[in-house]
Amino acid sequence: MIPTNQGLAPGEAATRTAAARPAPLPEPPRFEVRRNRPGTAAGVYLTTPQSPHALDAPHGPLILDGDGRPVWFHPVPDGELAADLRVQRYQGRPVLTWWQGTFHDLSHGRGVCHVADERYRIIASVSGSAPADLHEFRLTPRGTALLMQYVPRETDLSAVGGPPSATVLDGVVEEVDVATGETVWRWSSLDHIPVTESDLPYGLLPEPYDYLHLNSVDEDADGDLLVSARYTSAVYKVDRRTGEIVWRLGGRQSSFPLGAGVRFGWQHDATWSAPGVVKVFDNATVDMWPGWESRVAWIRVDAARGETGLVRQFVHPEHLCTTREGAAHELPGGGAVVAWGPTGRMSEFSPDGELLFDAALPPGEWSSYRVYKSPWEGRPEEPPSAFVQDGSVRAVWNGATGVARWRVLAGASAGSLEPVAEAPWDGLDTAVPLPGTARGATHVRVDALDGGGGVVGSSDVVTTEVDGR
Repeated sequence: MIPTNQGLAPGEAATRTAAARPAPLPEPPRFEVRRNRPGTAAGVYLTTPQSPHALDAPHGPLILDGDGRPVWFHPVPDGELAADLRVQRYQGRPVLTWWQGTFHDLSHGRGVCHVADERYRIIASVSGSAPADLHEFRLTPRGTALLMQYVPRETDLSAVGGPPSATVLDGVVEEVDVATGETVWRWSSLDHIPVTESDLPYGLLPEPYDYLHLNSVDEDADGDLLVSARYTSAVYKVDRRTGEIVWRLGGRQSSFPLGAGVRFGWQHDATWSAPGVVKVFDNATVDMWPGWESRVAWIRVDAARGETGLVRQFVHPEHLCTTREGAAHELPGGGAVVAWGPTGRMSEFSPDGELLFDAALPPGEWSSYRVYKSPWEGRPEEPPSAFVQDGSVRAVWNGATGVARWRVLAGASAGSLEPVAEAPWDGLDTAVPLPGTARGATHVRVDALDGGGGVVGSSDVVTTEVDGR
């Protein structure tokens, strides 16, 4: 539930008068919903639409309801982007987390990871010993966070046809205490994974040489880490105590034979689905060599027997090819929501792989690296806003969940408001047409109503001429 009138005294909402007409939010990128069938999981979609080629457009973390309508949008400063918005738990409470910063070479980021409470207040920000990369920000039950960094480092590349001294991007994983920002554990890929494992030829892209391209980290039940490296087409189990590689799944030096249907390439988002089962977003392709169909694959890994096998997979009916980015969030019951990277698509599948929900960003360079779906109750600190435009009152309450309808009250003064119109909630910015009888009113307020018709929030009274423009 949302606190009624945000803590105002009884009757106060009816007499508050705003000094000026409120300004609307920048409009977030819109998803076109192409399929929405019964059976989707409960919760909201959490995404971060981004376009490094359209930085003048609004960017930021975005929450959508089950029908693809915006619930919350947090615009970031011009020139910045956001990534990896999700619901996690911190200090026993659900929180929102996301990365925010700048892109470099369209492949990695330099920024900060934020934690926000249910009122959308940022309560912690961490980056570790260097600017945090965009690919991962995972909270642990210990009050710490696992995150990644791309750190330039000089090394010998003669074994891969390069010079004896060249700049390489070291893939670094750090565990950081969220409350203090202190780094409590650090792992360097160059100390444990040689450049000769890379599938990316040296010199194909400008320096620094990104030989590994880490893009996800997950924690194992035994405390070890599961790390995904796109440019070696391998997933690594890392011993937390020593930093050594326990085993490799895939790549040039796989510790196990790859069973039928297991082989993957250029992957993202490798996480544990269940004991002995790894879920991976298999891009199966890369920008330089597009054309292969991408998928989500669940792979059984029996380290004791040295065996692997394909458990199941999800593919999009349109056979989407995701040349970069991409992720899958497994839902309770076995379904999943999937982000298809630069195709601009996001989908939800049933446990048996039926496509239930499908939406698309505007055509062009818009994408969302990841998408999640989780229950979330937002309680904004600020009350709703109202402003008049084109003969309608626009009711805005950024981040509020649990609003079923909007009621508009209008009159000749703040003390003479009467209900004149209602409309169902239709996103964080809902337009409610004014009837002709209210067009001469000079004062307007909106009330947010819950499913039972109770008032859960009220705007200031806006003094404006309602003239139908």
